[in-house]
Amino acid sequence: MSDSLARLLDLLDLEQIEVNIFRGRSPDETVQRVFGGQVAGQALVAAGRTVPADRLVHSLHAYFIRPGDPAVPIVYTVDRVRDGRSFATRRVTAIQHGEVIFTLSASFHHPEPGLEHAEPMPKVPPPEQVRSSAERIAEATGAELPPHYRDSPIEVRSVGPLSVEAARDPALRATSSQVWLRINGELPDDPLLHVCLVTYVSDLTLLDTVLVRHGVSWYDGQTAGASLDHAMWFHRPFRADQWLLYAQDSPVAYGARGLARGEMFTADGDLVVSVVQEGLIRTTPKPSLG
Repeated sequence: MSDSLARLLDLLDLEQIEVNIFRGRSPDETVQRVFGGQVAGQALVAAGRTVPADRLVHSLHAYFIRPGDPAVPIVYTVDRVRDGRSFATRRVTAIQHGEVIFTLSASFHHPEPGLEHAEPMPKVPPPEQVRSSAERIAEATGAELPPHYRDSPIEVRSVGPLSVEAARDPALRATSSQVWLRINGELPDDPLLHVCLVTYVSDLTLLDTVLVRHGVSWYDGQTAGASLDHAMWFHRPFRADQWLLYAQDSPVAYGARGLARGEMFTADGDLVVSVVQEGLIRTTPKPSLG
């Protein structure tokens, strides 16, 4: 196991400080705000640790209320809303500096048989034929990648254009995006861990789907954004350390908000996760040359 993967797993291994109360930390105190996927993943860990192992998470709904401060711990309090015969519901509140920064509701379900159908996976090249997104970002920006990109335990390979590429070439603008991703290293056989890791990575590329449609980029110095809310549904078991295709699109953007949707498929074509997120995206017009 690489050092970067060990650090990520340690990040999700919350400290329990009281019944229903957990504490998490951030890996990098130099950034301005805590990564949204980190808060969502940690909150789901807190919720899952209060639920019997035979209840698997099937959905979560979350709101990002305030930016997280990476310099101080995050306290997660869990409200055991309901424990039924088939379902369990948990509500998690993340607190920093005495204020709520994030809330999450999660539902857990004991597996049972039922009707089955699913949309097919899009036809895309296999991950072995797709270049690393980090390499392409470095080429497009002409700058050295930050350490967290170079030494990331998460492998991301975008099939189509990246937003930073579409910002330089209008012909590359697209209405959808397909991304292969996986945790780069072998993980333990813990279903909750795999779900929490996919929750973490689900926030990496969704809002880029809004940007690539308009030819703007986080790297252009004029675009800034943040996650507002996030919803996920987990349909089937999967492994986060095996390739997943994240097929994403953006049906609407208006009023400085953009909506993005995603579906994750295993390499065998099984639809395993659905995601919807709305994000705040603010752009500053380029100064006129006249």
